[in-house]
This record gives sequence, structure tokens and C-alpha cells, in this order.
Amino acid sequence: MSMMREILEKAVRDKASDIHLKTGQVPFFRCSGHLRESGFEALDEAFMRELVNDIVPPHLLEVYNREHETDFSHAEPGIGRFRANVFNSQGAPALVMRYVKDKIPTVEQLRLPPQIRKLAQVERGIILMAGTTGSGKSTTLAAIIGEINRTQCRRIITVEDPVEYVFDDIKSLVTQREVGLDTPGFESALKHMMRQDPDVILIGEMRDSTSIRTAFLAAETGHLVLSTLHAGTADLAIPRMIDVFPSHERENVRMAIAANLHAVVCQRLVPDVDGGVIPAVEIMINTSTVRKLLERGQLDVLAAAIATGREDGMQTFNQSIYDHIRSGICNETEGMANATNPESLRMNLQGIFLDEGSRILGG
Repeated sequence: MSMMREILEKAVRDKASDIHLKTGQVPFFRCSGHLRESGFEALDEAFMRELVNDIVPPHLLEVYNREHETDFSHAEPGIGRFRANVFNSQGAPALVMRYVKDKIPTVEQLRLPPQIRKLAQVERGIILMAGTTGSGKSTTLAAIIGEINRTQCRRIITVEDPVEYVFDDIKSLVTQREVGLDTPGFESALKHMMRQDPDVILIGEMRDSTSIRTAFLAAETGHLVLSTLHAGTADLAIPRMIDVFPSHERENVRMAIAANLHAVVCQRLVPDVDGGVIPAVEIMINTSTVRKLLERGQLDVLAAAIATGREDGMQTFNQSIYDHIRSGICNETEGMANATNPESLRMNLQGIFLDEGSRILGG
């Protein structure tokens, strides 16, 4: 058995989410959010260069040699599938690999709120998964796609860089396209996608104006579009999208968001009492109140709309974490560390609730 295979096998056995391989350093695993040594010896440069040549797909080796970094997916037979990024550090190769579980997780298995399951029933519009790197955005999207696949007969097309979760056709017909392998790039794939008869479109990431425009066009013509975006809270996802465009286009973009957005879901992974992690989830639904705020450009008030919208299925990070603490899933210390407003959460846990959201909206 090769050393690389031994490392991957032990990582999966230890329930590691990420594997860090660096020239001159021992391999490290990230387990339950914390880095720890794997128990293997330090990796020399010769091993790392041989490893890169072995596992980086041939069509991406040229990219790596030219740009000194690239993303790809790697399937190790009998062990599992990994999303990988290879890059240079001080002229030597380094590699980070994230374990992608073979089975598509369900909403219930991920301990997501029931509102997430309802998103799989949406017919059209844009659903955005927001959060920081490593917050579980891709896994939650996979759970939503999996729910659609199990319950509905729909044509699902994904464009990913790289493909992470691999879907088998159950009730739906799923086509997955990997940038670099199946299509030259996102722009090319998105340009031709509308001729491939999709019902549901998954765009791996809203990364530029082209992908955002394509999402709007698809939603306007009756499709459901799912994608990810880097943003710390649900309300901040909106200006992140708008700011991609030049200033003279931003008002039109904001109106397009108001017309086509269905929901923004934002995640943070919070340590639970059993040594694992549980998602704290913030949800913004494009209700009539949210739509009016978007149309008027009152983006600074969106957070207040989320806080007062629990009857419509919305919730803030504070409200999600409060529920986790009250149900005994996570402790108060971890909850405070991950809250958007720790002082407000502390008051809530003491039974003090100030209806600031309604005051702000009323103003």
C-alpha cells in the first residue's frame, strides 16, 4: 500500500474533514474543526512532486506547472472521493484535500432546519448558499439536490470546479459537468446550458458577472438555480453580488435580485457537545417585506427583516444558535463564540428579548 493511500485511509478512519500535506512537514488532519498531527513521518520534496504527477489529472498538470496551483477531484478506490487543491509554497508542492462522503447526505442527517427541505420543492428562482470557506455550503447544496433527485422527476444540470458529490439518477436525470474536463470554463458551460433542457441548474459558485447574469436569465425563464457565494451573513450576500458589477449597472442588478431571488441560506459550523459540529443556519426568504427593501435599496435593513421573519421561515444566526443551546446540542461558550451578536444572545438566554428588528422596520 502506498503512503498516500495509507494517509487517506487513516484520515477517513479518523473522520478528518481535511488533509494537509506540505513539503518538509508531517501530514496534518482537521478533525472536528481542529488541526492535529496524523502520526506519519514528514514528507520530502521528491515524494510531494511524485504525488502531484500521480494524482493531478493530466488536463490540469499543465495548468499547475504554469500557474503553480489548481483545483481537482480525486477518487481513491475503496476509500472515497476528495476535493483537492495543489499549490506551491516556497517553490515546493503542497496539497490540501477535503473528504467528500460517497453518500449524498440528507437534510435530517446534516441536522439542518426543516425549512431547508422545503427549498427542494421550489419551482423557480435563485437559492444561494452563503458562508465562509469550510462552512458546509457545498454539502447543504448537495442535500437539496439529493432531495429533488429522490422526490421529483426533473432535469438537473450542474457546472462545478471540480465535481464534488457524484449523483446517481433516482427520479431525476442528473448531468454533472466539470470545468476543465467536460467544458473549457464556466462561461462556456453557462452559455450553452439553456439548450440542454434544464429544470434545475447548479452553478458551483457565483464568481463573476457572467455567472450572476446567467442565473438571473435562467430564473426569469422559469428555472430553479442554486449556487454558492462567500458572505458572512445572509443579508451581506446581496451587496456582494451587486458589487461585482460596475456602478452604472448596480440598480438594475438590485431590481433583478428583488424579482428573482427566492432565498439566501448562510451557514456556520458550531462545535456540539459530542465533539462534532452542527450547522448554525441563517435564512432569508424573499418575502414581500424583503422584496420591498431590495427594490428600495434599503439593504442595511435586511438583517432586521430576517430577525422578525420567523413566521415566514426566516431566522438569524443568533436565533439558530439560541435554539441549539436551549436544546442542549451545543454549550453556551461555543454558541457565544459563533454568534453574530454575542451580547444579544446572552440577553436572550437570560430571558430578555428586545424587538429591535420591528423598531428598525417601523422606522
